Amino acid sequence: MLRGKKGLLLLIGAVLAVAGGSGYWYHQQQSASTTVQQTSQKDRVLKKKITLVAIGDSLTHGQGDDKNEQGYVGRIRKKLQKHYHNRVTTYNYGVTGDRSDQMLKRLNEQPEMRANLKKADVIVMTVGGNDLMQKLESNLLSNSTNKIESNIEQAGTTYQQKLNELLTAVRKQNATAPIFMYSIYDPVYTYFPDVSIINESVAKWNQITKQTVAQYGPSYFVDINHLMSYGQYKTPKQRQKLSQQAQKANSDQITQKQVIAIMNNDTHNLNNYISTEDNFHPNSKGYDQMTNALYKVMLQHDDWEYQQE
Repeated sequence: MLRGKKGLLLLIGAVLAVAGGSGYWYHQQQSASTTVQQTSQKDRVLKKKITLVAIGDSLTHGQGDDKNEQGYVGRIRKKLQKHYHNRVTTYNYGVTGDRSDQMLKRLNEQPEMRANLKKADVIVMTVGGNDLMQKLESNLLSNSTNKIESNIEQAGTTYQQKLNELLTAVRKQNATAPIFMYSIYDPVYTYFPDVSIINESVAKWNQITKQTVAQYGPSYFVDINHLMSYGQYKTPKQRQKLSQQAQKANSDQITQKQVIAIMNNDTHNLNNYISTEDNFHPNSKGYDQMTNALYKVMLQHDDWEYQQE
């Protein structure tokens, strides 16, 4: 019995010794990890000046911004300067109506654009909306769903090729600056929430863009599809009610007359983030939302704000 007790005491002692040793080892590892982290943080020195180059279509140009702050470009500059307390210079190469191939053409033809892109610390892009709209406009009123889906599928393949060409050209000028790429959204969702061909086409386009830009890293996808498409209808219950209203108004069908009526209404839009200037682009509230989404992703990936000492 005594020998059993001695054995038990020895076993407990051994366990305590191991536990104590493990605790010491863990403490040492944590201290080492903290030291490395602190050293790494010390090595990062905030840049005094940041150059942000924005390339894109009307969303980059700031179409519909009733506060005239260049859409998200002017807003993100202010937010970054306030947060990091450094100077941010922006170059806005957004042109309303531009498709991906037209952006590439501008890049190839404008030396100033290429020069500013070379010195960019960060690049922000909007692309794809006009590529998709060009195809949807010619197909949306068709009675054949299969035909529309087939045409969108083919158009998606073409868009991906053009997007690859554009991103290759961007990376040729600047191989290291992170690219923050916005998604597209459905500007008429609040009027036709259950028209699946639009929702599915937008989702497909965003998937193509997200997968393609990932090949040109460092890059980050800023998804604003639901944010901007849903507008103030943020809960499933709110969107269900919206769907019921749309069902009564248009029976889930799109007609040219309905679309024209929506676009011509210069006093009201069901989506509080969409401008009544054209009922298509964001208004100042919409650009605020877009900027907040970009800002959040930028804060998560902000190495470009620093230089190694």
